[in-house]
Amino acid sequence: MSRGEFEEAVADGLDLIPEELARHISNVVILVEDEPPTDSDDPDLLGLYEGTPLTERGEWWAAGSLPDRITIFRNPTLRFCESTDEVAEEVAVTVIHEIAHHFGIDDDRLHELGWA
Repeated sequence: MSRGEFEEAVADGLDLIPEELARHISNVVILVEDEPPTDSDDPDLLGLYEGTPLTERGEWWAAGSLPDRITIFRNPTLRFCESTDEVAEEVAVTVIHEIAHHFGIDDDRLHELGWA
């Protein structure tokens, strides 16, 4: 799968977020990188949320805060999946999983909900 096709899969995953939730996403950038950071404990990491969840933002937060970052990692996803359809499905799950972190939902709860 080309990088362009992968980026389209990420965009399709974002399109799955209901409008009533999407309008509450605030100050977030979505990026695609080929590999996780070299200091990551997990070379097979599919996505990463870096930022301050909405549930933890106070009045101090807005003044000069950089955008939160959600990064979707292309190569681990391609290694994990066996078909284009499977890549699209896994990317959608990963995008929703990382957006959930933006809303303050932790990994344990995401596992309970089936989005891990």
